Amino acid sequence: MNPEKMKVEIWSDVMCPFCYIGKRRFEKALNQLSEKENIEVIWKSFQLNPDMKSEPGKSTVQHLAEVKGWSLAESKQMSDRVTAMASEIGLTYDFDKAVVANSWDAHRLIQLAKQHGLGDAAEEHLFRAYFTEGHDISDYETLFEIGTEIGLEAADVKQLLQSHQFADAVQQDIYEARQVGVRGVPFFVVNRKFAISGAQQPETFLGALQTAWPEWEKANPTVAHLTADGPVCVPGEVC
Repeated sequence: MNPEKMKVEIWSDVMCPFCYIGKRRFEKALNQLSEKENIEVIWKSFQLNPDMKSEPGKSTVQHLAEVKGWSLAESKQMSDRVTAMASEIGLTYDFDKAVVANSWDAHRLIQLAKQHGLGDAAEEHLFRAYFTEGHDISDYETLFEIGTEIGLEAADVKQLLQSHQFADAVQQDIYEARQVGVRGVPFFVVNRKFAISGAQQPETFLGALQTAWPEWEKANPTVAHLTADGPVCVPGEVC
């Protein structure tokens, strides 16, 4: 984390459809903020269903019907509503292709990516792999491909997948979620003062950022750079 930037922490699960929508809506708000270069986004792990077993042969539409006790038609209707919501923000969802999968190892990959400043890229690629491309995000080949695609070293990704690396980091994020009152995702915490639950509209995110920024700036003053030039001594030169 960069101590010189205001932080926005986002608890998310890559198999959560509203988390991807929330990501896009938040990005739309952030891009309207002139101070966006001074804001650091930190992705936090959260598992909606830690006991879920990966079932590559089953679509999320089937899974939702079984879990909720719905008919396939009812499950499809619900998925279609979420698909339409995603479309409004420029995302393409295909629940018929989406593979039921446990997200634990995907979260470990995100934690590795965060160590290299690639947390956002990992989230984006995993969301797209799950909701749009129909890849199994619990499959090690899929995770290896995503990890190397975003710029991680192949050896580092391989080591991650052959071990239990970053399990503690995932658990720490989940523990922190309980401490800050996360009951569902996405969950946004701005400057550790403002909490926003759910995939809110961009205007809501923008309002929170605009409220939090002056407080952060006041608590973190920077040195003013004057535009007037005067005589100076330069290192290495005769003064």
